[in-house]
Amino acid sequence: MTINETRNGEALVIEVGGRLDATTAPELEKTIDGIPADVKELVIDMEKLEYISSAGLRVLLAAHKKMSKVGAMRVRNICDEIMEILDMTGFTDILSIEE
Repeated sequence: MTINETRNGEALVIEVGGRLDATTAPELEKTIDGIPADVKELVIDMEKLEYISSAGLRVLLAAHKKMSKVGAMRVRNICDEIMEILDMTGFTDILSIEE
């Protein structure tokens, strides 16, 4: 999995690529835990993400909860396969998704 961060003022974009599963989820979790307190907007860009497991979904939910206390979180550039998983698990009702 690859993780790239881009900061723009109070906004942080985290680009994830590859597979987000039980092996790689802790790496993203560590990145999210390290988000500076002055970040008010988090965008998770999944353009290069190929697969997400329940461990990855758990990290997304934790990030959403963290950001809902201080600002907002959006998810964007989701492929059809991952969108189907988010839809089936009810995450489309929880997350703010940009199409």
